[in-house]
Amino acid sequence: MSTTSLLSRRRGTAIALFALAPFVLAACAEQPDPAGGAGPAETEQAAEPAEVAAVSPRLLLSYDGGIQVLDATTLETVGDLPADGFLRLNTAGNGRHALVSTGGGFQLLDAGAWAEPHGDHSHYYTAAPELTDITYAAEAPGHVISHDGQVSLFDDGTGAVTVLDAAQIAAGPEGSVLREYVTPAPHHGVAIALEDDSLVVTEGTEEERSSLLVLDAEGAEIAASDDCPGVHGAEVAADGAVVAGCEDGALVYRDGQITHADSPDDYGRIGNQAAAPNSPIVLGDYKSDPDAELERPTQVSLIDTRTAEVSLVELPASYSFRSLARGDDGEALVLGTDGAIHVIDPEAGELERSIPVIEAWEEPGEWQQPRPTIAVGGGTAYVSDPNAQAIYAVDLESGEVWNSAQLPVAGNELALISGDAEAAEHGDGGDAGHEHEDHEHEHGDGGDAGHEHEDEHEHEDHEHGDHEHEHEDHGHDD
Repeated sequence: MSTTSLLSRRRGTAIALFALAPFVLAACAEQPDPAGGAGPAETEQAAEPAEVAAVSPRLLLSYDGGIQVLDATTLETVGDLPADGFLRLNTAGNGRHALVSTGGGFQLLDAGAWAEPHGDHSHYYTAAPELTDITYAAEAPGHVISHDGQVSLFDDGTGAVTVLDAAQIAAGPEGSVLREYVTPAPHHGVAIALEDDSLVVTEGTEEERSSLLVLDAEGAEIAASDDCPGVHGAEVAADGAVVAGCEDGALVYRDGQITHADSPDDYGRIGNQAAAPNSPIVLGDYKSDPDAELERPTQVSLIDTRTAEVSLVELPASYSFRSLARGDDGEALVLGTDGAIHVIDPEAGELERSIPVIEAWEEPGEWQQPRPTIAVGGGTAYVSDPNAQAIYAVDLESGEVWNSAQLPVAGNELALISGDAEAAEHGDGGDAGHEHEDHEHEHGDGGDAGHEHEDEHEHEDHEHGDHEHEHEDHGHDD
């Protein structure tokens, strides 16, 4: 069963959980102080953990001034965590935590919902969400990728890679670090620790980067390629293959070898990707104008890791680096500027249908500015709309918007925390980032979720001076 399988796949199940949630919240939430006039955004759950009847997924929504934590079923606010600066959200791959990219590094956020496996079942708990005092230091925190119980952090300011045990991440640096590595020069890079303890990592400089290396547990080289101009972001497909984006296609690493997947155009940049744990095909963005200051593409790429081939799908609207996601059945999802979720069959390489959700929107000129964002889990696509200060829950099977809520803030990044037992032990499988996110960040060339993570750091392709930080190309488009 997938880590999000207890979430609603159909609206009937969603309504059942929705109906249950108020009783759960009533048992574990502190009521707002009437004298203080606390609204929904100020509602907080009890500090002490409380056992609840079902998995309680939560949404994280960054805004200028902090992070809102929402119950993913009711869409009610269960926490509001003040924080300064531009905040990036990266899921940590354990169903409970996220890493928030701040000025000092990667700060640990406890979403306050988790599962404790007990034999053939799990017990579920909730508590008040908390932005903890645990920080994994970084000069310029970049991509975060969660995979197979490991979380790989990349520091763009130093080129340092830190691999953490997702199950021990709350223990801090002294209790969770599995591996460290420093690339020859700082750059906007990415790293992924794999099941066999190998490490896939980029190399480059602040001016240019084109290299991808694979190192074994002792640091010896397994494979390498310099054939990836503008290398950005990485995702792991269902067959274990790793895909990294290039300005002329992508690199595919599998079975000890790196293969270049050519884009259909001489310049065909893939900077953000989204993988699914049950699909050998990775969804990517696609930009074909090397001279554009801000290209608004209408094509997406599909990278088949079995054949190392890239195919394109034309969409009825453009999209941004925070628009890519995958459904539970492996379907490729793109949130278009027409306000619809476009559903693509990756095997057929065809647009199947479009689900209207929000009003049409235009991608802002700066990658840090809020724009509609998508996160997916349990058959539901969550779409945030900063223009309307609202969030929507969409049943991907029926296309029905089964819940929505107004928000007191204009949300920016969005990440889903499953509240379930994801990769509880190193090596048990399960890519939680992207949520991919991270990843999910996308840092967004986004998750793992990765979050969901980003060519954006999604620097909307504007990256530390190179037009592309995208954790989504971490999922951030960084």
